[in-house]
Amino acid sequence: MNILLASATTTEIKPFIEQYRKDANDFIHSIDVLITGIGLTAATYSLTKQLHVKRPDLVIQAGIAGCFDRQTELGEVVLVKQDIVADLLVIENKKPTTLFDLGLIKPNQFPFSQQWLVNKSEWIKKLEGRKVKGISANEITTNKKRITAYKDLFDPVIESMEGAALHYSCLSEKIPFLQIRAISNYVGERNKKNWKMKESITNLNKALLELLKRI
Repeated sequence: MNILLASATTTEIKPFIEQYRKDANDFIHSIDVLITGIGLTAATYSLTKQLHVKRPDLVIQAGIAGCFDRQTELGEVVLVKQDIVADLLVIENKKPTTLFDLGLIKPNQFPFSQQWLVNKSEWIKKLEGRKVKGISANEITTNKKRITAYKDLFDPVIESMEGAALHYSCLSEKIPFLQIRAISNYVGERNKKNWKMKESITNLNKALLELLKRI
């Protein structure tokens, strides 16, 4: 099986890359690595281009994420079962409204399912681990009103800047995929001293290595 491992930055999956270079023979499957760049536009372009160059059997996107749920421990690794472009909306009467609610996009218009980009592959169904809802945005959310709006609209657990790009591209191309994220910070926390970047990257890569040796 050929697997495409995608990440926004090299830093997020550097431990895995180093391990794979040393122990490639320990892995059953062929693994290609794609660094997409940060943000929805870069990720969508990079992913779609690569999928047409070499069609993989499975795409795994790995990275860190912010978390809306303060009960979730920093460093925890989760699988994202559904994602959505959170800032694809308009402000009407000081209230954010999605383009789905405005009728500009039909809620079940392919590849959407009730507005969401849902991972329905067998991989996510059979893998153990916490499976959560995620949102994606090109802006790291810090504004309290925007945080409240996202919670009210989507009830998400995590936020990333590339997750929805993975879901949209792979659903459109009908390629199985997984999005795995480690929680580095709570959404809205500006003091990076309170972030757990090192720990989350360590946990992410440990989980990634275990996953790739297991599937």
